[in-house]
Amino acid sequence: MFHGVRSSKTVQRDPAGYPQFGGILGGIAFHQKVGGLVVPLTDARIRGLKPGERPYKTADFDGLYILTKPTGSRLWRFKYRIGGKEKVFAIGSYPEVSLTVARKVRDEARADLAAGVDPNELKQESKRLQRAATEHSFLRLADAFLEKSRKDGRAKSTLAKAEWLLDMAKAEFGHKPIADITAQMVLVCLRKVEVKGNHETARRLRSKVGAVFRYAVASGLAENDPTAALKDALVRPKVT
Repeated sequence: MFHGVRSSKTVQRDPAGYPQFGGILGGIAFHQKVGGLVVPLTDARIRGLKPGERPYKTADFDGLYILTKPTGSRLWRFKYRIGGKEKVFAIGSYPEVSLTVARKVRDEARADLAAGVDPNELKQESKRLQRAATEHSFLRLADAFLEKSRKDGRAKSTLAKAEWLLDMAKAEFGHKPIADITAQMVLVCLRKVEVKGNHETARRLRSKVGAVFRYAVASGLAENDPTAALKDALVRPKVT
């Protein structure tokens, strides 16, 4: 049985030959119709959309449409209303974002709207948190700590050893926000060094990672130094 969305409006045709309708943020939307029912988009139909002289919109359903530009790019958009205002939520480009994924994102945005949340504001907040996580990552703080050490006049050999040690930690949890790194995460990194018999290196690495955390605490970017709890967790190097 055929399923679609019923519509009685018909005007002209889009570059792919389908009826044209008005109403998406004052622009033009195109629908394929069968027996008065608007047919949801298919991959075959999307691939058949040809660029025109101006951008045009081809609707799916529940506010989702694809914007075809004169350059040939096809962009997913979701039209919605909140607080009496009509807005558009950018989802991504086709085919990088498939029809199935675009509908899933649209459904998630509709669920947010049902809960009184503007999906665009939620997206901006997510981006802000991602930027903050990147700016306050262990990698960034370790680099800042090394730069401070250079300005403090530490010897080049000392800086080289510190950078070598911290590179091990960066490889393990460098991109994590420093406030999210736990003592257990640091211990896993240290054990990988220790299991190779490099006990003194593991202890020096703990000390240097701790120095980065103390720098972060002083900068207001971390609550504490988790390496303090690991002081007695490592094997002591044998004294010869």
